[in-house]
Amino acid sequence: MPLRRTLAALGCLSCFAFAQDITGAGAVTGVVKAPGGAPAAGVRICAADTPRCATTSESGRYRLAELRSGSYQLEITMAAQPAFRSSAVDVRAGVETTVDIDLPALAPSQQTLTVAESVSVAPEEVKNSGYLIAGKEVWTMAGANQDVSRYVQTLPGVAIGSDDFRNDIIVRGGSPLENLFIIDNIEIPNINNFANFASAGGTNSILDAQLIQDVTFLSGGYPAPFVNRTSNILQIAQKEGNRQRFGGRLTLGSGGLGGILDGPINRGKGSWIASFRRSFLDAFTKDVGFGGVPVTYTFNGKILYDLTSRDRIWAANITGVDDIRLGLNDENRGKEEISTLDIRYRGWRSATGFNWQYLFGERAVGLLGVTTSVARVNQQVKDLVRITPPPPPGTSNDDLIAMAPVIFKDRSGENETTFKYDLTLFAGRAGKIQTGTNFKIFRPDYLVQSPLGSDVPFSPVPDVNPLDLQRKFRAYQNSAYFQSTKDVTKRLNLTLGGRFDNYQYLGATRFSPRAGLSYRLTPKLAWKMSYGQYFQQPFFLFVSAFPQNRSLIPWRAEHYVTGFHYTASPTLRITLEAYQKNYKDYPVALQFPSVSLANVGDTFAVNDLLFPLTSAGRGRVRGIELFLEKKFTNKWFGQANLAFSQARQAGLDGIRRPASFDYPIIANFTGGYRFNRKWEAGLRVSYLDGRPYTPFDEKTSLAQRRGVFDLTRIAALRASDYFRVDFRIDRTFTVRDKPLIVFAGVQNLTNRKNFSSYLWNRATNRPEVNEQMGLFPLIGLDWRF
Repeated sequence: MPLRRTLAALGCLSCFAFAQDITGAGAVTGVVKAPGGAPAAGVRICAADTPRCATTSESGRYRLAELRSGSYQLEITMAAQPAFRSSAVDVRAGVETTVDIDLPALAPSQQTLTVAESVSVAPEEVKNSGYLIAGKEVWTMAGANQDVSRYVQTLPGVAIGSDDFRNDIIVRGGSPLENLFIIDNIEIPNINNFANFASAGGTNSILDAQLIQDVTFLSGGYPAPFVNRTSNILQIAQKEGNRQRFGGRLTLGSGGLGGILDGPINRGKGSWIASFRRSFLDAFTKDVGFGGVPVTYTFNGKILYDLTSRDRIWAANITGVDDIRLGLNDENRGKEEISTLDIRYRGWRSATGFNWQYLFGERAVGLLGVTTSVARVNQQVKDLVRITPPPPPGTSNDDLIAMAPVIFKDRSGENETTFKYDLTLFAGRAGKIQTGTNFKIFRPDYLVQSPLGSDVPFSPVPDVNPLDLQRKFRAYQNSAYFQSTKDVTKRLNLTLGGRFDNYQYLGATRFSPRAGLSYRLTPKLAWKMSYGQYFQQPFFLFVSAFPQNRSLIPWRAEHYVTGFHYTASPTLRITLEAYQKNYKDYPVALQFPSVSLANVGDTFAVNDLLFPLTSAGRGRVRGIELFLEKKFTNKWFGQANLAFSQARQAGLDGIRRPASFDYPIIANFTGGYRFNRKWEAGLRVSYLDGRPYTPFDEKTSLAQRRGVFDLTRIAALRASDYFRVDFRIDRTFTVRDKPLIVFAGVQNLTNRKNFSSYLWNRATNRPEVNEQMGLFPLIGLDWRF
């Protein structure tokens, strides 16, 4: 029989949830009420055609635990009455879907049930600082460029890096080095094009936004099951293919021209889906203004199959290949800093994972995962300023490049294999138990050479730290965690847990305690609090670069988060959170007392980050965030957030200065309006207070024809404020009975000249401000066939 839903929140673009997809399963919870409104005890609720059933308690509550992602009918059975089935209820991995049911006074002519509420809510173990995003939002949001990282940059406390051309995620003052990416239970070091081994960002994501089902973003205080990262977790579930028929779509956007194909396996027992994209700018030009044009290829694929009603397996692959040349050309010669260099970059990265999910009875689920990721970089940098003797006037560009010495070469690779197992058990009064283990094998293979040393701007002398790293080795990391979540009272829910991590290469073992509580003040208002210690190993490239770096140890971040969460309605919520992060043992430079790796990570210039290090850095970030979210209903949706924060980091000298990612004020607004079934528009507005920077010692810089910082004024100045408005409009057509969406938009609508960096232009031998992206038009399409 049909189940009538009075609330359409289940189908909203993204619901009020922040998820923790550990075992690839979700849950359905709720309250069943009798016709008079009293709790209905003893009602049996089942996910139809599965062994998952529950019986309502005296308070009318039920929980169908650990359901696979998919659509289910609820089968409701009351004493001495026939069973009724609902219409489909969607279950998503890592999300608890609340379905409250009002039972009718059944009569021979009335067999319709009413669901009073249907909305996704947070798993009970996640207390603070989490957000669930639907894949469609990533694809359609103005200014996101169909890039999940750029979408995340609009969430509370998240900032851009130093450049709009990069998609670094700066979370609550933390470096981009501190981010963890998980795709379909596959841990991936970097999900971006033009990545390197000293950063977690790039230019654009290698993930096709059209394949994204859900995005979970945790910005602090997250529970024990995740492998340690000290800033945030970005977790993505990709869509399944169509189990009924073969289909596909064509897409055109900032990620390039691409196609998606999907279809069933073995009469709907499984499915497959695959995406391939290629950039297209090189079809129109060989130079987009900086001496070359980026070329990228990406592939995303997923296969899923249900062996039995309890066994599900899936495999996924994410691959990106990229190539670019930057440097001297006829337009920039003698004018821009890029004209003094010749940069050739070619790289690729690929991650493949296999997962087996098994349902143990009605109260437990286990997930086995095996993942391997591979990344390769082939990069060479020549310096035209160092040509000796100086070339005669009129020398051609090609001859100048041929004469220039190589100052940096990187032909390296990193392989990582992970074996992991996670188990979730619902143990009655003991609550929800989560436990698991993880074993990693790393196989770095480095060939990094900087024969003339580096012109680090913190050094008053040039050409420091010549490097010839040729090393191939194997390292291991293993971990285990345990976590328990239970209702202590009707209002109070408590989570306690911890994890052990052993870092074999560093000879270090760490224990990380985690705790969280939620107290329901009213049916709509809750107070929540989280605490945790998080450890992270420095990237292997940093540890391997110099002999002194082998003494590095994992750095620590201690998170304190508390706040109020108010759900005004199923489509409107407000949160107010305060946090503090304390850093200890961060890698800092031995030669440059003010330099900490906590202030880097948003750059392509790897050679400027390789110097002797020691684990002596300390820091503190604290702030307060206000978040307002209105989900899509009928015509419009929107979200707004305002964050105030202070970030301080210290180098070897122990002086806490404003960090590179210290933005005292961050404000964002995103929203959209649907005029009718054919037209829809979106808007994004971002404001960031100016970030700190260090001025140059102009006398020394002029004499050495390179930028040398004034070491008496480290982080003493602030850039102008950042402000940007993005707009997008979509028009839906019908072609051969299939929807064709054509969109157009503008980034930085006001063409504001936002500050990117303060640099020394060696072509003109003077300082100048490097500006971020100006007004930039976009166009694209999506046709499903």
